[in-house]
Amino acid sequence: MSDRTETTDSTGRERGADASTSARGTETDPLLRIEDVRKSYGDEEVLRGIDLEIDRGDVEVLVGPSGSGKSTLLRCLNRLTEVDSGHIYLGETEVTASDTDPNAVRQQIGMVFQDINLFAHLTARKNITLGLRKVRGLSKEEARQRADSELERVGLADQADSYPAQLSGGQKQRVGIARALAMDPEVMLFDEPTSALDPELSNEVLEVMQGLVAEGMTMVVVTHEMRFARGGASEITFLAEGEIVERGPPERLFENPERERTKRFFESIRHE
Repeated sequence: MSDRTETTDSTGRERGADASTSARGTETDPLLRIEDVRKSYGDEEVLRGIDLEIDRGDVEVLVGPSGSGKSTLLRCLNRLTEVDSGHIYLGETEVTASDTDPNAVRQQIGMVFQDINLFAHLTARKNITLGLRKVRGLSKEEARQRADSELERVGLADQADSYPAQLSGGQKQRVGIARALAMDPEVMLFDEPTSALDPELSNEVLEVMQGLVAEGMTMVVVTHEMRFARGGASEITFLAEGEIVERGPPERLFENPERERTKRFFESIRHE
């Protein structure tokens, strides 16, 4: 469990300040609870009964071989992918309940994708203000101020009027992070956010993510960046074949894993 506490962001706003009380639970309860989540595509069982609890302010890093179910689990957390069975809770709100609005869930559980998915015809600022105006109902000026604040937060204050084609891959991904942060989420999900970037551009994105770690943002991260996993994670969860094989603090999983399957995985990473 992390000893990080909830803080204010660079704009002075307390993160999640306008989130509903029911979505918060208490400070001592897990913020995210995943109970016996299962998902199949045809005959292929991708998630086989996942149970996981993530506390407020923790950074959960999901690692494992390709096809282990990491990205599917991440997408289930904000209902981009629907579970076949099981339950997911954000505080006291059941994310997976049939009467829970998925769009409301996605305001509380923001996501940064491997494919950056910016609107090419909109500037960096307008990529951010679009959701703020249409989903959050902010005025044009309020949305602009929030967008500019988040662009500053990710180090792109000078690129507000740039179009995606004018930005580097790392800059585009940082705009994507700013867009998700602007919705003031309770949790941030990252699905391989640096996999399409070269090392220099990856570092730009990782620095922003490390900043969010320092702020106490609750995060669930799928990544192959073991430097981030080792230095930024509260807990690492190793998945294989749709199951959690082992979970623990970074030092133990890197240096002294309990399961042979986990040991082989981290040895292969060291060799690479």
